[in-house]
Amino acid sequence: MKTTIDAAGRLVIPKEIRQEAGLKPGMSIEVRWREGRIEIEPAPLPVKLARKGRLLVAVPQEDVSPLTTETVERTRMRLRRERFSHT
Repeated sequence: MKTTIDAAGRLVIPKEIRQEAGLKPGMSIEVRWREGRIEIEPAPLPVKLARKGRLLVAVPQEDVSPLTTETVERTRMRLRRERFSHT
């Protein structure tokens, strides 16, 4: 998909790509220049490790909305496509 950058340097990421990547308004993202490409990805969520019974689990350090079935399914399908495209 093609998009443009305005005079202030803002880039519009097409809706379909935002949805696929799970990007939401106000969400932190990381932008970097690597090997001639501009990479944009969601910033990692800060977590701390906490013991839950015998398990050690990652607990978000800020409020986050619970995962929806749609988000889980979209992520599962994306990972499946990535795995099968590399074989």
